[in-house]
Amino acid sequence: MISGKTKLIALLAYPTETVKATYIYNPWFDQHGIDARVVPMGVKPEDYPVSLQAIFRLSNIHGALVTMPHKIATMALMDECSTTARIAGSANAILKRPDGTLLGDMFDGTGFLRGLQRKGFACRGAKCLVIGSGGVGSAIAASLAAGGSASISLFDIFAESAAGLAERLRAHYPDLEVRLTSTDPAGYDLVVNCTPLGSRPGDPLPCDVSRLAPATFVGEVVMKTEITPLLKAAQERGCRFQVGTDMLFEMIPAYLEFFGFGTATPEELRSVAKLEY
Repeated sequence: MISGKTKLIALLAYPTETVKATYIYNPWFDQHGIDARVVPMGVKPEDYPVSLQAIFRLSNIHGALVTMPHKIATMALMDECSTTARIAGSANAILKRPDGTLLGDMFDGTGFLRGLQRKGFACRGAKCLVIGSGGVGSAIAASLAAGGSASISLFDIFAESAAGLAERLRAHYPDLEVRLTSTDPAGYDLVVNCTPLGSRPGDPLPCDVSRLAPATFVGEVVMKTEITPLLKAAQERGCRFQVGTDMLFEMIPAYLEFFGFGTATPEELRSVAKLEY
């Protein structure tokens, strides 16, 4: 039920058909008796600035989850952004503060890194390849840098996007080796697909999987399918891997704290979630 007292968390996306957050947050709210609801709202990129302003004029909007394609655009629309969001160049969470001002933060990288740590992958000293330098790729690269990676190699089909991320990483982590490179996964400890490739039938693989070594850990951000073609190939080659929704489950406790709803463990969230693929 949604009442006049319900705190609404907008889920700002376009399109909205593939979003998974409602299947996790709302059952958790129900279990804990919290009168809040995550509500998907499809906003086209060209309408985003005006729509965001209008949405946050509503008296019962508490905050927002932000996903593709709006994470980067959100930065310029905030009154204040966290350090992590500034490094990532994008935001995926908005809190409406008591005075009406908007605070933007970024938890993609936090969730991804916590998932790696839970699976026993040591980020410190690792050689990492991040394929895709958009909002999620930038956030993950920022967290890998904060986690002590020895080097981060970046690729994006839009070279200026990768170059911009490299510049931000070098500015905040001067001792980190940052390179602009190809999608060749050979020689890395960690390879992360931060592109949409794998979300639609017939998508090409983001890299040449025949070049993956069994010791390489493969990470995915696509959530439409649990085992994407990339992860299937990695599994067949003996690689450890992380599915896209793991990042989501690991970052949600940070989101809950950000919104003032307490916290949760990934295990608890999985036990109540009603995910559909």
